[in-house]
Amino acid sequence: MNETLFEELMSSYILQPMCVISRKGKIVFANEHMDKVFAYAGIEDSDFFALTGIKTAGLFEEIETNNTQLHILERNEKQFKLATKLVGEGEEAKLFVYFFDVTNYESLKDRYNNEKICVCKINIDNYDELIASTSANNQMSVPTEVDKLIRQWAEKMNGAINKLSNSQYIMHIENAQVDKIIESRFDILDTVRSIETEADFPVSLSIGIGTGGKTLKATDEYATAALDLALGRGGDQAVIKWVNKVEYYGGKMQTVEKGNKGKSRVVAHALKQLIEQSKRVIIMGHVNPDMDCFGAALGIHRLCVMCGRESYILINEVNDTLDRIYRQAKETQNYQFINNKKAESLIDKDTLVVLVDTHRPSYAENGELLTMTDKIVVIDHHRRAEDSVVNPTLSYIESYASSTCELISEILQYAAPKKTLIKLEAEALLGGITIDTNRFAVKTGVRTFEAAAWLRRAGADTTEVKRFFQTDLDSFKVRAKAIAAAEFMENGIAVSVCEGCNEEAQVINSQVADELLTIKGIKASFVAGRNVRGETVVSARSLGEINVQVIMEKLGGGGHLTTAGAQVSCTPEEAIEKILEII
Repeated sequence: MNETLFEELMSSYILQPMCVISRKGKIVFANEHMDKVFAYAGIEDSDFFALTGIKTAGLFEEIETNNTQLHILERNEKQFKLATKLVGEGEEAKLFVYFFDVTNYESLKDRYNNEKICVCKINIDNYDELIASTSANNQMSVPTEVDKLIRQWAEKMNGAINKLSNSQYIMHIENAQVDKIIESRFDILDTVRSIETEADFPVSLSIGIGTGGKTLKATDEYATAALDLALGRGGDQAVIKWVNKVEYYGGKMQTVEKGNKGKSRVVAHALKQLIEQSKRVIIMGHVNPDMDCFGAALGIHRLCVMCGRESYILINEVNDTLDRIYRQAKETQNYQFINNKKAESLIDKDTLVVLVDTHRPSYAENGELLTMTDKIVVIDHHRRAEDSVVNPTLSYIESYASSTCELISEILQYAAPKKTLIKLEAEALLGGITIDTNRFAVKTGVRTFEAAAWLRRAGADTTEVKRFFQTDLDSFKVRAKAIAAAEFMENGIAVSVCEGCNEEAQVINSQVADELLTIKGIKASFVAGRNVRGETVVSARSLGEINVQVIMEKLGGGGHLTTAGAQVSCTPEEAIEKILEII
């Protein structure tokens, strides 16, 4: 060791544990206080990484780039914060590492974080429908049983719980209890669901937990936002909202269809008023629109015509699946289809933007439009995501619905006293319902059939609708190969990859996934393939036992409990591997 380094070392020879390490990660010196960190002596010539788990190259790089990170080392039942100092240059440089005992500070910090108050809001889903479906003699038995289970759960968490209404509770717990709740996977959801009822659907809860807010008010707002997400995603689930992230649990049950159409009537009236009070209307859906998106756009256009307002449908690109009906719509010259540039030149503060079949700005044809006006309407049937449109003028997001076309059909029934739909629009709306229900096989309720019947009376030809879904021979062959090459797991999971890049990748994948579900013993299917832009498209389907929406959300996608999808940047094979890891 040269003289300068020795002097530096001696000046640093303080009461704190300290060692000197070389570029190669070897400890060249350790002072007598290092026994406070390690329970054994003689650590000279040892490898620093082997002792601490901290890479020496990383420490040198942090200092040389002025990007020092916080390192906490737990050894000898104590916690030490590392402080570093570089002496010398090049390969001869040495790193002085000081170990400051921060055990008491870290313990105090952990105690502070553990004792912070979290807010938990609990809602009994479909309480009114549950009471209405129960005989007069037993109407209080089920709510009493639910109340008992919720209070027992709160007592286990040492929580203070209050009942706000027949269907709502608020509970305050310490932050340390949240980890216990997560470990139990919110077993209260399963416990409540097992209660016997006279209704044709089980009891379910929606739970929203807010944690980590700087103030109790902020934490309460997090809990409200979390509960809104849980309800917007169909209920029977729990959502935890921290400052920078959201986590979802549960969601094993299909959303219960609402028998009362009162909300549709209110939304129809409100939407009609908004259209009449606007100078023009721009209708847009999600990127790569499908039949549900396109049919919903045509339905809103018809409502605008009825209100005497000019409407524009924003579509930048049309894939092969929409090509036939899109060409038919253009040939009628009844619709004004525009692109992003035209839409941006038309929009102003008096323009109403109607977003259909998505509620996420990142998925919209042009999310920027939503920042250019204060008048926004969102109509969607997907389970609510965290990044939904902020403060829309009117929001109608109903995850029980089979499709956005079903919601639009109900709105039109109340907003249009007489028959106003033309044949093409009725067929587009019926086509949207057909494709999203896999030909009325999944997620189909009584209201779905009522909407389809109304569209049939409005002139929809079911044969023509079937022609909209015809594919070419090449796509048929790709689909057949993917079905033949599918792999089947012991847990009832089927996976497959579609060959090559296909213009109709999204449709082909979904069709393959649907076909795989027809095989005995298969509970869920996942199919991946590339589109012509080189993106990997994933389609996921299940029979209800497995929540494919939660799996797809981990890949950045979303959807419903039984129908979901995602677009990822990795290869189709890598996407399938990730899905199997998640499962």
